[in-house]
Amino acid sequence: MPTVEEGIQSQLRNIEKAYGLTIDELVAIVVDSGLTKHNEVVAMLKERYGMAHGAAHRVSLIARDRRAEAPSKGAGAVSLALKDVYARLLALVETLGADVTQAPKKGYVSIRRRKQFAMLQPGSKWVNLGLILPQRPFAGRFESAAKWNALFTHRVRVTTAAEVDDELGSWLRAAYDSAG
Repeated sequence: MPTVEEGIQSQLRNIEKAYGLTIDELVAIVVDSGLTKHNEVVAMLKERYGMAHGAAHRVSLIARDRRAEAPSKGAGAVSLALKDVYARLLALVETLGADVTQAPKKGYVSIRRRKQFAMLQPGSKWVNLGLILPQRPFAGRFESAAKWNALFTHRVRVTTAAEVDDELGSWLRAAYDSAG
């Protein structure tokens, strides 16, 4: 049985064969388009190149990954600040209990107890914290996650280490408690 990576490599070969362009050429097209939102990139590839949805989706993911790996000018300070935010959020997660597991996924980390209750997703301007708290109202920085990720009820965009505070900790603790 092939691995996930082998499946992705097969898909990439099939995309190159079907559309007559290498993955590098397709990524260059995405970069040159100036589009950065996944859905916009997918729509552009489908419209301009007649790509099937799955092929356009894969090319968009590859382009996003390569863009994230490439050094960007002037982003050093922001990147270091967000690394500190991310580290503080992970440290807060580790205080919840010995039964918490972190399951790294492509682009985010799933935070689980008996079931998933939170996730961390680094971005270019903030770190997204997704929480599952169905009984809690949306308030202030604890916004609805409905349009961002349907698996979560709340989303917090954490931009500074100072925002990893007692209030955020109490919401994270509530999500943890409800998952046990």
